[in-house]
Amino acid sequence: MKDLNELFVHLLKDVYYAERQILKALPKMARTAATPELKKAFENHRTETEGQVERLQQVFEMIDKPARGIKCEAIEGLVEEAKEVMDEAETPEVMDAGLLASAQAVEHYEMARYGTLIAWASQLNMPKAVRLLEQTLAEEKKADELLTNIAMQSVNKKAA
Repeated sequence: MKDLNELFVHLLKDVYYAERQILKALPKMARTAATPELKKAFENHRTETEGQVERLQQVFEMIDKPARGIKCEAIEGLVEEAKEVMDEAETPEVMDAGLLASAQAVEHYEMARYGTLIAWASQLNMPKAVRLLEQTLAEEKKADELLTNIAMQSVNKKAA
């Protein structure tokens, strides 16, 4: 990568791959969750994630690049951690607390990536891309806030 534009495209591909991996992981997380609010949060976020993938595809179109991902080791690791929780948790309460922690790790990763993409798109004078990416960042922040509320109001207390 020789300039910010190429770095932007690289990170866009990374996030595109990550979102598609998240789409694959969320249904199992929703099926595994015991707490109704957590199950619903995962189901709703899957729908949101579909919209986020569509917005990324729009950004790819804006920059005249094919919407293709590149393997994201970070998301692979975060998804693997969620799988470990699902394999190793011995009670539904501990499972839900672990799933929440895994989901929030993913949200924080996404928030960091989208924040960077927004800054770079702004620097590269891509106002339409900035607006699309800001919409996704707002959804990720809202999802993280919802997960925090679910954790604090019920899941963590039950797991304790």
